[in-house]
Amino acid sequence: MDCKTDGLQLRKLLGLQVEPVAVAFRAESPPNVPHVGTAAPAGCVYWRLAAEGQVFFTRATDHHNCPIGAHTHGVTLPANAARELGGLLETMARIQYIRMDEVPTIPRLGMSFGVAIYAPLTATPVDPDVVIVQGNPKQVMLLAEAVHAAGLDYAPAAQLRPTCAIVPTATEAGRVSLSLGCIGNRVYTGLADNELYVAIPGTQLNAVLEKLEAIVAANRTLEEFHQQRKGQTASPR
Repeated sequence: MDCKTDGLQLRKLLGLQVEPVAVAFRAESPPNVPHVGTAAPAGCVYWRLAAEGQVFFTRATDHHNCPIGAHTHGVTLPANAARELGGLLETMARIQYIRMDEVPTIPRLGMSFGVAIYAPLTATPVDPDVVIVQGNPKQVMLLAEAVHAAGLDYAPAAQLRPTCAIVPTATEAGRVSLSLGCIGNRVYTGLADNELYVAIPGTQLNAVLEKLEAIVAANRTLEEFHQQRKGQTASPR
């Protein structure tokens, strides 16, 4: 993969304001990639750091502060963090944010967690397992149309909380996945009210890009057509 070219093309075609993020799971970190240094309060914070240009890896312990994120990433929690996860889920159930019978259905990475490597797509040191795109509804519309045009498998509806569950959906199920975000993600990452995420399996990125240019051009042509038609047609009163 030529991730630098892919990242530049993806950002240009969609007009993205935020750099697409590459995430890869490996047994060990490649040489010259630094450790994140400080564990974040939530795993999705690492997405933001990568989108801002940082390249780094995390270990399992760097996800212990985020019990929900650790669960989706297949991280084995120490006893105190496991208790925190249980208490958090009970609280969520009590305030009717989630039902306890939903918990077993939350997607989770099945592989043994070694390290996770985060980077802007244009600077990733390894081929990504998943590419996370952050954009507004129109940008995501174009991306979804390209996914459909490529004949790829995708989740038929937006994935519910937690946001980080789109990572195992993309890597384990091999499906492009849409997330509207969750309140935790929005607090920790600063995701705007008009933004959402799409997770693309790394192996499917080229297929999406092959269709995206044509989809963007087609929408531009159709927009001009509809604007002209709108101007020629009287609006109902």
